[in-house]
Amino acid sequence: MARALFLHKFSADYGGRSFIYCLGILPFHWNVTPWPIVALNAFLTAYLLWLVVRSISPQQTVVRYLALTVALSAFSGLGWFVSIIMPDILGPVLYLCVYLLVFARESLSRGERLTLMLIAWWAVASHVTHLMLASGFCLLFLALSVFRRSMRQWLAGIAEVAMIVLIAAAAHVALHTFLYGEPSLNGKRPPFLMARVIADGPGRFYLQQHCGDRKLIICHYLPGIPNDVNEFLWNLDGVWQSASPGTRDRLREEEGAFVLATLKAYPREELFVSATNFRNQLMTFGLWDYGPNQWVSDVFERVLPGARAKYLKSRQAQRALPDEFSSSAQEWAVMAALVLIAALMPFIWRRGRTRVFGLTAVIVFVVIANAFVTGVLASVEDRYQGRVIWLVPLLAAAFVMEWRDARGPDDATTAAASFPCRESMAQGAGGIGPCGTPGGQETRSQ
Repeated sequence: MARALFLHKFSADYGGRSFIYCLGILPFHWNVTPWPIVALNAFLTAYLLWLVVRSISPQQTVVRYLALTVALSAFSGLGWFVSIIMPDILGPVLYLCVYLLVFARESLSRGERLTLMLIAWWAVASHVTHLMLASGFCLLFLALSVFRRSMRQWLAGIAEVAMIVLIAAAAHVALHTFLYGEPSLNGKRPPFLMARVIADGPGRFYLQQHCGDRKLIICHYLPGIPNDVNEFLWNLDGVWQSASPGTRDRLREEEGAFVLATLKAYPREELFVSATNFRNQLMTFGLWDYGPNQWVSDVFERVLPGARAKYLKSRQAQRALPDEFSSSAQEWAVMAALVLIAALMPFIWRRGRTRVFGLTAVIVFVVIANAFVTGVLASVEDRYQGRVIWLVPLLAAAFVMEWRDARGPDDATTAAASFPCRESMAQGAGGIGPCGTPGGQETRSQ
């Protein structure tokens, strides 16, 4: 892609990943070492966590931030996903950006807001699920704002997020047009939905019934089509990997009509399987998928010349990662977090802090929507839900911070220390402050 953009040396195919993500990490590795990408992931995540903690708890921010970061790193999958050379960690980074831009705008300076918009744009453009979830968030809250006046105060932030999504989508269309000569949002992606409905069963039933009268290219593979999405798409002898470029084009062209015809023929069967996949994905978030991969080992020398020997000595290549401990720790952390959230929810509800409500709305939506999108449209895998499940302990920590602030010796002082009042009082000497007090004057409660 870099050769195509800067040297005009084009290729016939560029794979199915996000081009914008690939170009974004290129300056950090240059086919020499992947570790700067891990550092970038860690920095972005740590920065977002700092802003989130500061927005919830402007008192004792440093201590609480460090405690939260250590706890999440030790007892959730956060450290694992920061270390994966994939855009997975950018999903939670995006969703925390959405919370800050919509529900905690007053806690941000102008420079911080612009920085978050740039990070959010790259995160949205880095994976199709991020684009889908961010779009879904905008549509949901725009619809709610029509019926609830209290939500209209967040319209500016929602519009900002919607603009970021549209710009990211436009960047994809422009880049695909440049590379392939025709506009496309997804480019030459694999036929995920075709693989999904066949693996679910209804797609296979449809082919068995209609391959005699419909000239679909997928019918040529019917006797040996695997019942697993990953085998269909990624096995070297699977349908997609073994197909010629022309066959791949035909599969992509026929995918939409085939999937719609299958849904029309077997709606209840597909609905039942999809609901089961959604339920299973919602509860599947272990850290088991990160052992050695033969394909990675085979291409290592070509991608990172000279680094394969070091990789083969790593704990990952030798199956020595603490996946069992980390999976158990994360499972217990999520269960403890859910108990804490349930116990503190009545208090949080009475307290009525909109930022905590906003963080809750974003995380609940993301956890459910991510399970739906990945489980129903892709496949049920630990990695898909694991990349967002650590947000649940983060939410529980926000509840605990709010509870601790309320138990402090001077609750009124803590409540009055919110950013909108404090910043405006500092700027509004001689005028009227946003809390209804003369600018430049302090009342007893403040």
